Amino acid sequence: MKRLIPALAAAALALPVAAVEYGTPDTAKSALSFTTKQMGVPVDGKFNRFKVTLNFDPAAVQKASAGFELELASIDAGSKEANDEVVGKDWFNVKQFPTAVFKSTAVKALGGNKFEVSGPLTIKGRTQTVTAPFTYKAEGSNGVFDGAFTIKRLQFGVGEGPWGDTSTVADEVLIKFHLIAAARK
Repeated sequence: MKRLIPALAAAALALPVAAVEYGTPDTAKSALSFTTKQMGVPVDGKFNRFKVTLNFDPAAVQKASAGFELELASIDAGSKEANDEVVGKDWFNVKQFPTAVFKSTAVKALGGNKFEVSGPLTIKGRTQTVTAPFTYKAEGSNGVFDGAFTIKRLQFGVGEGPWGDTSTVADEVLIKFHLIAAARK
């Protein structure tokens, strides 16, 4: 019996790890939100309509990809007045630029359940490369991805004119994502 247990343990370790690939997240269960500061006070908001593409297998991270297309007019900045203001020309100018788009160019493992995705983010026709650290965990047949990154809104022309004063609205905006995706079968 003493020899059987180590032999079984060694056999189990020699078995190949089953790869699980996750695809398009369920946007009804996922969230894309933000936090900025207005006159030094944190202000939270979210976007209600977005499409996410995801191809993630934790056993083959080098092949992973992610992207999103965010409908900027779906913003919930906390009040109707704020929502009406930020879709206008000085902010998102949704009539000319209705979406924000991100497409990954690289995904890398950082160790444990931590990863990093990088790629171009385009808002209002302006593109900046962003890098977002995120965590991944399996929950049943779903993969849960949580991450955040900070952008400078003025680099994207968001909040121009009188809103360019960063003492009123901070330049830094924390973007947070929580994605739930089912395993592909």
